Amino acid sequence: MANIDDVAKVARVSKSTVSNVFSKKRPISKEVSKRVLDAALDLNYRPNYWARSLANKRTNIIGLNMPGEQVKFSQFHLGLFNGVLRECYSQGYRLLVNSLSTEFSKQVEYVATDPVDGDILLDPAENDERISERIMRNLPLVVIGRPHQEFESSVSYVDNDNIGMGQLVAEHLLQLGHTHIAFLNTQKERTVAQDRELGFIRAFQKAEVTIEPKFIVYKDGKLTSTAYGFQMTKRLLTSYPQITAIITDTDKVALGVYQAAEELKLQIPEDLSVFAFSDDSIYAPEFKPPLTGVRLNGEVLGSEAAKLLIEQLREPNPIVKRILIPASLVFRESCAKVRNS
Repeated sequence: MANIDDVAKVARVSKSTVSNVFSKKRPISKEVSKRVLDAALDLNYRPNYWARSLANKRTNIIGLNMPGEQVKFSQFHLGLFNGVLRECYSQGYRLLVNSLSTEFSKQVEYVATDPVDGDILLDPAENDERISERIMRNLPLVVIGRPHQEFESSVSYVDNDNIGMGQLVAEHLLQLGHTHIAFLNTQKERTVAQDRELGFIRAFQKAEVTIEPKFIVYKDGKLTSTAYGFQMTKRLLTSYPQITAIITDTDKVALGVYQAAEELKLQIPEDLSVFAFSDDSIYAPEFKPPLTGVRLNGEVLGSEAAKLLIEQLREPNPIVKRILIPASLVFRESCAKVRNS
């Protein structure tokens, strides 16, 4: 197998010149670079990836860090991956997806520093150790979602307008005559849960309708999303049969709602309207009737986050930026006007 000495000899340059052509640590003329690259191609030379990374202190890998859960990725996540990968492909970066489950994330033998130049973090929360740890290491990062207020002015992020969207969803159901609406929110410490809840409450205040705090519940991190939707729907509807509509955090939670409604012999949307903060579900065939939701534009979120991160990696003094991506309601058949008693 050819080595750097062979390339240097064929290209009639020094070893250090060959190294600089590949590492780009020092400018090399186009003519010399072409000679080196042509020689490397002819000799089928491949530079040692990790040796080059140690030399220039960069891996050309960016990380995508997200909480793990024992279910399939949603269509939102697949779209987000596509957006990040598109930017990686066009700008010469690899992507490392890290979704280590909470079961292992605190065990020392599974914890290591990832070989990345920077990180994209999903689902920020209060006291998010992922953010503080990366700031302490001076590792470039971009957050998808709103960081907690202590980091909001120091960390770049890309997000939907979750307050506005929470209000729009609740207003739609209120306009259909629903006044007893349950909200199966995600974990309380996540900023997306706080923003959507604020929008939900604003809709009730604007309509001058009394809100029932006990109808707003939060996901137990130990449960899968579908199990959470199933168990909480049965519990709420058994205790409060006056509930006529349920808003869910994701399509996976909505799937649990559908399963619970079937067990309780309730028809959707005649007896119960269901609205999800997601769209284009991989579970779409299981939603009968089709689920009304929110198009979050995951691919755009991923693309913009990757652009921001790569910009940070290339700029010595990057500016903190915030980008809001529009979302829109997608009306299908799972919501209807309240049936007259």
